[in-house]
Amino acid sequence: MAGILRRAFGLKQTLRFAKVSPPCRLLAPENNSAASCNLYVSGSGARALTTKKAEKSKSAAPERLPFSRVTEEDVEYFRSILPGRTITDPDLLESNNVDWLKSVKGNQCQRLNCHDLSFEEKLDKSFILYFVGSSEVLLRPQTTAEVSQILRYCNSRNLAVNPQGGNTGLVGGSVPVYDEIILSTSLMNNVLSFDGVSGILTCQAGCVLENLSLYLEERDYIMPLDLGAKGSCHIGGNVATNAGGLRLLRYGSLRGTVLGLEVVLADGRVLDCLATLRKDNTGYDLKQLFIGSEGTLGVITAVSILCPRKPVSVNVVFLGCETFEQLLKTFQLCRGMLGEILSAFEFLDSECMRLLNTHLKLPNPISDCPFYIVIETAGSDPNHDSEKLHHFLEEAMNTCVVTDGTVATEKSKIKALWSMRERVTEALTHDGFTYKYDISLPVEQIYQLVTDMRAHLGDRARSVVGYGHVGDGNLHLNITSPAKNPALLAAIEPFVYEWTATRRAASARSTAWA
Repeated sequence: MAGILRRAFGLKQTLRFAKVSPPCRLLAPENNSAASCNLYVSGSGARALTTKKAEKSKSAAPERLPFSRVTEEDVEYFRSILPGRTITDPDLLESNNVDWLKSVKGNQCQRLNCHDLSFEEKLDKSFILYFVGSSEVLLRPQTTAEVSQILRYCNSRNLAVNPQGGNTGLVGGSVPVYDEIILSTSLMNNVLSFDGVSGILTCQAGCVLENLSLYLEERDYIMPLDLGAKGSCHIGGNVATNAGGLRLLRYGSLRGTVLGLEVVLADGRVLDCLATLRKDNTGYDLKQLFIGSEGTLGVITAVSILCPRKPVSVNVVFLGCETFEQLLKTFQLCRGMLGEILSAFEFLDSECMRLLNTHLKLPNPISDCPFYIVIETAGSDPNHDSEKLHHFLEEAMNTCVVTDGTVATEKSKIKALWSMRERVTEALTHDGFTYKYDISLPVEQIYQLVTDMRAHLGDRARSVVGYGHVGDGNLHLNITSPAKNPALLAAIEPFVYEWTATRRAASARSTAWA
């Protein structure tokens, strides 16, 4: 069953360039005559929101902007600069035109000949509504120079471009809306350098996160971020979306750990900000414009990132709490008593545990509780870390903020405890059609949305669950039903967006899939 993607209105980004002082260098391509340039992308802004009739919705799928169509001459040019790496075979393009959840696909309505159907008829037939085109050209450059050639040419021809990394997002942001040329960074996967003294890694944007982690672990370092999609996601995409993940509490966001970027702008000019200095006060910090820009300002081609040393001692604690207030008190106590060794503080509710038990047959490692916590510590001295953890657990039990718990120090047991948090998404896939929301909220309000949503929906939903990162106030709200249900969706939205807006939340990304 096709899922419903909820996105914001379409985006056409016109770039304006400022004068740049060192260490960033703006390298202009040859024959650059464009005063300004356009990069039409399938980033966070290039999606449709359709809960009402398309003709009445302010955020319905945007009309195709007046970009040129790809011609055979264009394809021949791409083949001349990317021999063997210009893909036009529809079968080979299929995986790049569909997101990894198989919920978002270009050209669906056109292929199903449903343009003449009403909005309600399309819903009844479980059609995808929002995309009426798909890419016919996939380009796979290996170098920054090739990316520059591609974008310079596309800018001169007024051709739309869709940058694509690992295509692992849950909101379809890397999938073309219409017939954009897909520019994939999958072959830009080389480590350029690593400084074993400073821990600074420089690599191309197409490096898979897990591969970088394995590379660094052999050298007693780790990546400062860890994601569930690490086996497929690219570091360039991580930076472009400002990904957080499980280690944000300990190592901070990518805005702090990324030291430099190399970016190709929409007209083909190369912005060289690939610094490897922790402190750099020379001029504007232009790389910050591209962290979280989701491909709308340019294509990230290389990254330099500060990596922490690999911890010698790792412990994982799984705890249970009776109320969310107790969970927050545990978080405060944890930060105060574990301090520098605290690496992660995750939570899940009893509904998540029920799904893990029911669908994945994962046993609850402790007694049943309304809320569960996964705490990870990472340090350099096992005795020191063990002592701090013991004092924390003793205080947590004595003050009754937790009711039960277990500790793991061996790798196999650590993995088993982490699976209770990391496999919630997998368990949800077995519970029916899922509406997913990823929202950043003030920590004290992080679970209130789940409670209010349950009260709002009543028995219209099969499950309403909440889990996420307490350390950075990130909630994963998931709502399931036996099948796709337009009436349920109409009850969820705009309620979730209005609730979020009143709390000044940072984001409310969403998707729906079966």
